[in-house]
Amino acid sequence: MHSAGDRVNHKEYGDGTVESANEYHTRITFDAHGLRTFVSSRVVLAPSDTPKPVKAARGRKKAAPKAAKGEPATA
Repeated sequence: MHSAGDRVNHKEYGDGTVESANEYHTRITFDAHGLRTFVSSRVVLAPSDTPKPVKAARGRKKAAPKAAKGEPATA
């Protein structure tokens, strides 16, 4: 059984990172296909040496400047 953080390869989905695994389910986030859940006893995985992809930092959108009191709001 694989543990969280292990890099694995699946023949259909490619490389991914194990998010969680127990005796019933294994959840893997694949680099190109996102999160998938498998039956632990049936999934066939091979170890992978590829590094985990770097996720882009998600910043917050900047709020629009507020109008000063007494000024009409523009749309």
